[in-house]
Amino acid sequence: MRTTPFSHFNIQSIARASPRPTTTIIHRKITSSRRLSPVYAVASPTTPPSRHQVTHSMPPEKLEVFKSLESWVSKSVLPLRQPVEKCWQPIEFLPDPSQGPDKFEEEVRSLRQRVLGLSDEYFVMLVGIMLTEDALPTYQTVLNTWDGVRDETACSPCPWAIWTRSWTAEENRHGDLLRTYLYLSGRVDMLMIEKTLQYSIGAGMDIGTENNPYLGFVYTSFQERATFLTHGNMARLAKEGGDPMLARICRTVAADEKRHENAYTRIIEKLLEVDPNETMLAIANMMKKKIIMPMHLMYDGQDPNIFEHFSAVTQRQGVYTTRDYAEILDFFITRWKLEKLEGLTGEARRAQDFVCGLPRRVRKLENRAKILESRRVKFSWIFNKQVSV
Repeated sequence: MRTTPFSHFNIQSIARASPRPTTTIIHRKITSSRRLSPVYAVASPTTPPSRHQVTHSMPPEKLEVFKSLESWVSKSVLPLRQPVEKCWQPIEFLPDPSQGPDKFEEEVRSLRQRVLGLSDEYFVMLVGIMLTEDALPTYQTVLNTWDGVRDETACSPCPWAIWTRSWTAEENRHGDLLRTYLYLSGRVDMLMIEKTLQYSIGAGMDIGTENNPYLGFVYTSFQERATFLTHGNMARLAKEGGDPMLARICRTVAADEKRHENAYTRIIEKLLEVDPNETMLAIANMMKKKIIMPMHLMYDGQDPNIFEHFSAVTQRQGVYTTRDYAEILDFFITRWKLEKLEGLTGEARRAQDFVCGLPRRVRKLENRAKILESRRVKFSWIFNKQVSV
């Protein structure tokens, strides 16, 4: 038995309870009765998203805000990068062929022995998380659509662009490490995983940031926090399942995500300082749309609902749940001191009230969740074995 995840409910009822800010709001309508994990919304992988997309919603005069913050980014955000020579690299956690063939084979056998204690459900989650990390070209593309902070030349010296490239380079190690570990484990069908990645990068993502960096940095703050928590929970399960090396890997990736979360959170803090009304409206805008995961258009060529099914496994296994969504909201309300903001316009005050009251509404919906029977679903990633969702 399991409870219906948060997104099964009509999030629009929450949004309608609060006045709309003047910043364009696009409500995501979940028209299917399918069961979704918290913060996830699903669109068909073979068709474009059904909602009308808004682009370039930031007023042109706001470009100067981001231009004026370039020196601040250099001093307060760029130091959060790790120098390459001090960064960990995937090979440090993997069997190393430079030690000779005998040692390499011994380490591969040891790895494959360790993973025997991990469930099929764990591997479904690890594959989905790895694919989310590995779809990095999509994420850099999205960041480079944001007005005022994009990398105009692919090697721009603008501090905003330097951060995006550095963030991408650091994130790139995550997918590389997890994909190699999965391959060496022998527990997954790499052909189907690779097809899923190609389909998913080709599909892109539709997260509703409207080329608007106010919206974009709200999204990245929330998303980095969510991945930090997810990797941390995967580390716990790996340790319990008897694979301390995989637990260490997940903790290491989680530490990167936490540092990246800190960078994006600082940016929103600064925007609240220099432009509190627009930033407060942006926070409410993204919360009304819901923060959806970047791989919501995931597809493996067989199961059009594979992201929904993957999400249900993470909910059922306690890796990322409705409760986590509410706790992330609480975290940012406290971190950004949203309840204490003063001097806001009427619209921004209403946005403030909506956001600060949202965790309570989310928890109320969770408590009213209907109990649903579990069901068994095949995953191509694990050779079409079935797991409970």
